[in-house]
Amino acid sequence: MPTLAATPLFLAQAAAPAGPMGGGGGTWILLFYALMAAALYFLFMAPQRKKQKAQEKMLAALKTGDDVLTSGGIFGTITNVKEDRFVVRIAENVKVEVPKGYILSVIAKSDFEEKK
Repeated sequence: MPTLAATPLFLAQAAAPAGPMGGGGGTWILLFYALMAAALYFLFMAPQRKKQKAQEKMLAALKTGDDVLTSGGIFGTITNVKEDRFVVRIAENVKVEVPKGYILSVIAKSDFEEKK
């Protein structure tokens, strides 16, 4: 009668499979991961890059007199353009300097007049 100590030896003596199991399966796995990576790129990274380029183009086109909305929710008019920031007038005799990255959008003149 075999003892519990002899059981692992019995299992270790079992014959190994004769050939490779599922030959070529690694190719399908690599193809699957490549397709997943491509899908993630086109679903997440490409639209974000497109949005970032549009934001940079909008910032480069801003000039004195443009009405803008900041990321803090402040509406104002650009009075001066500096290298890394804008001077924005938000009320009579009130001007603030806003870094370029904090400008969300340009507001059309008609929309800006309604909000005043």
